Amino acid sequence: MTATSTMDTSTPNRAPLIAFLVANVVSVCGTRVSAIAIPWFVLISTGSPTKTGLVSLAEMLPLVLSKAFGGPLIDRIGPRRVSIVADVGSTLVVAMIPLLHSLHALNFPTLLVLVGIAGALRGPGDAAKGTLVPDIAEAARVPLERVTGLESTTERLAGFLAFGLAGGLIALLGEVNALWIDAASFGFCAVLFVIWAPRRQTKTNETKETEEEGSYGQRLREGWTFLRKDRLMMPLVLMISLTNLLDAAVVAVMIPVWMRNHGHGPGQTGMVLTAFFITATAFALVAASIGERIPRRTAFILSFLICGAPRFVVLALDVPLWVVLVTYAVGGVGGGFINPVLGALFIERVPRPMLGRVNSLAESVGWAGVPLGGVLAGVTIAGIGLTPAFLVAGALYLAATIAPVLFGRNENWGGQTARAEADPEPQPSAAAAPLQRQASPA
Repeated sequence: MTATSTMDTSTPNRAPLIAFLVANVVSVCGTRVSAIAIPWFVLISTGSPTKTGLVSLAEMLPLVLSKAFGGPLIDRIGPRRVSIVADVGSTLVVAMIPLLHSLHALNFPTLLVLVGIAGALRGPGDAAKGTLVPDIAEAARVPLERVTGLESTTERLAGFLAFGLAGGLIALLGEVNALWIDAASFGFCAVLFVIWAPRRQTKTNETKETEEEGSYGQRLREGWTFLRKDRLMMPLVLMISLTNLLDAAVVAVMIPVWMRNHGHGPGQTGMVLTAFFITATAFALVAASIGERIPRRTAFILSFLICGAPRFVVLALDVPLWVVLVTYAVGGVGGGFINPVLGALFIERVPRPMLGRVNSLAESVGWAGVPLGGVLAGVTIAGIGLTPAFLVAGALYLAATIAPVLFGRNENWGGQTARAEADPEPQPSAAAAPLQRQASPA
């Protein structure tokens, strides 16, 4: 693979980066509010756990499907426009829930439809925001790793704070009024992107290529073919899918069962997860600062060795709670580097005209196993017991994280180190030269 760069003396514009990070915080907080407020609203108004579960399914299924199939739309009309339209649509749809409730016109089927539409809008909307990362990095004249690192930092920090914020809003204002605030958060994100999101400057050859891409289905297949044939990205996506499934299993079922068996409760479960997220947030910020200067492959291997299997193995042992807390806190050190490294790697390997569809497909595959995590954990614990289940999960996690390294051992992982090895000639600094996108070996 080769990389090229050209000198660009344009003045860095940091406003899009700041707006993007603020929107990321607001979006994560809004998502957490709706994740708690809507199920709580259904449970309070209907008293049915079954209906509460159906609402969750009604949101997640359209979200995953629209994320998978919405990529060609992002590439065709641009991530900025898709993000704005999705946020405006989400504002209107989410606001319809408390509005119809106040008018006594909200029944359960209508609620399912509204939640499903909201999920369908969130899928391409979230993917479009991720697709904007290289445009934002170029406008701000900073390395990709810095933008993906800051994105991960704000996402983790917002996720850590948002559950408390959501609970406080619901307790103070009620679940219906919390949904009004949730709707307003989408509108706020839309305004930020209308004013500050960079408009993509499409090159003539890219425009011609887009016009000749064919039907929607053909473009979707091209995105899948690109992803499937990439000898590094596809193993990484499959790895993410499995590790996300295992993470969902341990958070939803395995840790709570371990806590109950050892005489602890939900408070201790929260302490363990908080220990991980605090260090993960801090070291995501470190990754944003130095990520472009460290070899990506080395960072990937060390990060997953630290944050992966040890979190499962320690729970298979009869250890005090403080040992579990320390293990999860140390695991967060590795966890902080993962998303910045993978995000920059993916963006560099995908040609810009295909970034929307490939990114959307990769995210949908990565999310595919999450709904199954808790179910498989419960079945496994019932079948072989808790301790063997932790050991099996840890072994699978280790195998999953090593597989991309083995299959992609001859691939260029990109980054500053790889570019320097590939091109010994001095290059302009990141503040003066645009980011270099490397072509896929496929």
